[in-house]
Amino acid sequence: MNSSRTSLKTSLWLFGLASLLMGLYGGMYDPSFNNYLAQVHHVSEVARGSLEFPRELPGFLVVFILTALLFLADTRIAALAALLVGVALWGQGYLTPNMATVVVWMLLWSAGAHLFMAISPSIGLRLALAGQEGRRLGQLGFLESLGALLGMATVYWGASRWHFTFGVIFGISGTCALLAAACLSLIQPEPVVEPRRRLVFEQRYSLFYILNILFGARKQIFLTFAPWVLIKVFACNVATFALLGFIGTVLSLVFRPLVGRAIDMLGERTIITVESLTLIAICILYGFSPRWFPGHAALLVIMACYIGDQLLFAVRMARITYLNRIAPSPDAVAPTLSMGLTLDHAVSMLIPLGGGLLWARYGYSWVFMGAAVIALLNLLAARFIPERAGSSSVTNEKEGKEWKRAM
Repeated sequence: MNSSRTSLKTSLWLFGLASLLMGLYGGMYDPSFNNYLAQVHHVSEVARGSLEFPRELPGFLVVFILTALLFLADTRIAALAALLVGVALWGQGYLTPNMATVVVWMLLWSAGAHLFMAISPSIGLRLALAGQEGRRLGQLGFLESLGALLGMATVYWGASRWHFTFGVIFGISGTCALLAAACLSLIQPEPVVEPRRRLVFEQRYSLFYILNILFGARKQIFLTFAPWVLIKVFACNVATFALLGFIGTVLSLVFRPLVGRAIDMLGERTIITVESLTLIAICILYGFSPRWFPGHAALLVIMACYIGDQLLFAVRMARITYLNRIAPSPDAVAPTLSMGLTLDHAVSMLIPLGGGLLWARYGYSWVFMGAAVIALLNLLAARFIPERAGSSSVTNEKEGKEWKRAM
């Protein structure tokens, strides 16, 4: 018993360190990528939207990639994912003479990042006590946010004081991902259960799939065009994005654990409802602040909305814990998460191209009005999430019947 408890504690520490390092890489890479495209390769709005197709293609294919790798333990898959991220970032930093090579490295990075995104929550759930899944994901999210905070601070000081090149930024972030891969490879792997080797697309998960599709649609609008507004309309540089990311991450150090606890206390339905209402307000302000406020005030409002949207990404935990309580077994969580990511990215690949064309024809305000409509649909879908029966989970059968009646 003591040996098992020690092994669990060691696994948790190693996974927590890996989460910190993956947050560190993201804190350096995420604020820099859009400026890299704009300053180094001078891409247009339509070209930026078009790039999301290859960038998100591995996310669409992640269910097939994960299924092909399910002969490996989940921590081994996570280690492989982090390794791909690290190699791709080094390549993007130093081996990109043209846009074709940018796309190649971007595809490799995306494959690793989306694979890690699909498998890491199930590892976190496995390392949680029963009834405290939201809290455990919140704690791991805290570590990831802390890492992102350190990464954004590094980019801010590096870009503003030490004149870091994009190659240096990508190289350091890639090294963090490689160190995370090393930590994950040291975790004692769980025995592989053969029935995990299958695709999961079942009616019981239909609401989870719909929530993922809606999340993917609105998420991609913000990931693609929210930074682009700040770059093209307000001429913000890398240091500005690092500062915004820094502020958002400091807030998320408190926000993520609170969201995790709120999920355990209030349930996923309430949390996703609040998320949707908040997002509708953010979309409207993001789209129309320059018309409603003078220049400097409009910039401050849009920056606040940018940070607010960043915080709302923590609500992804609610979709994960909802899946965890309707799944018949822990082994079904990772394949279903990967299927959710695939459906998420089925729309993520196409929406940015339409958004770029919409921006070019009518202006960016209407791009964010589209995101507001998607948030409204997310609000409606959230109302079908069954309430928890006190602190215990609602049975799968009851949840399935309620959703079927709604359909």
